[in-house]
Amino acid sequence: MVNYGLKDRVVLITGTNNPQGIGATTALAFAREGAKVVLVYKKVNRPFDQSKTDQNGPDRYYAANAGDAEAVEGKLREMNADYLILESDISDEDAVTKIYSAVLERYGRIDILVNNAAVDDENGLDTIEKITPKVIDDTFAVNVRGSILMTREFIRRHGDYGRVINISTDAAQIFAGQITYGASKATLEALTRSIALEVAKYGITVNCVAPGPTQTGWIDDALEKAVLPLIPMGKLIQPEDIAETILFLASAQARMLTGQVIKVSGGHAI
Repeated sequence: MVNYGLKDRVVLITGTNNPQGIGATTALAFAREGAKVVLVYKKVNRPFDQSKTDQNGPDRYYAANAGDAEAVEGKLREMNADYLILESDISDEDAVTKIYSAVLERYGRIDILVNNAAVDDENGLDTIEKITPKVIDDTFAVNVRGSILMTREFIRRHGDYGRVINISTDAAQIFAGQITYGASKATLEALTRSIALEVAKYGITVNCVAPGPTQTGWIDDALEKAVLPLIPMGKLIQPEDIAETILFLASAQARMLTGQVIKVSGGHAI
């Protein structure tokens, strides 16, 4: 096992209520390393068929994101982890301030930020012919504005250690069929590079992980069969693959690595 030196570090992770998701898996990975973990989530209510939530697919994914973080909390409790769970909206400036105030009240400092929360459109409206102002605004409110607000507050309140890890997608630069989602993630990658240069003087690193097709409960059997031929390594990415990369970027070993976008995609979309 790699010693990432993260024991007692305080990490704040957004988008954590899906037990199969990258955010929840990352929280558990940090807890395994002895870090104090702060989970932030917002329920996203979308219609789903309860009878189909026992198998991977959109219904399971929507159900998970409409719920609270109870399942994740149960796992943290089993690990005897030191954790704090907050339900909040990162696109709201006042809410972001309250998030950080709660973290500082509980732990006294904040060392690592993982901007994982994101939304997309599920109604087939994210193409240039069908796009609506609401889809644009809703997507950028969380994926861009929320990440900026969370990062700004982190910069204001960090202590003697600073790591910011953004989560993009490997297809951010070309994402036909999900143009606003892709554009929001490409924007996040650009922000990663720009903010990294601005805050290097503080010893803070800012990096981005861009996952390929990852099994977060969304990919059903039919979609997996369609996607696998596009992944040179021949298998879906797992949330643990992303979490392990995030752990490294958060570690002292990555102290001189900043402004980078790292694709964890099995060769997909490189």
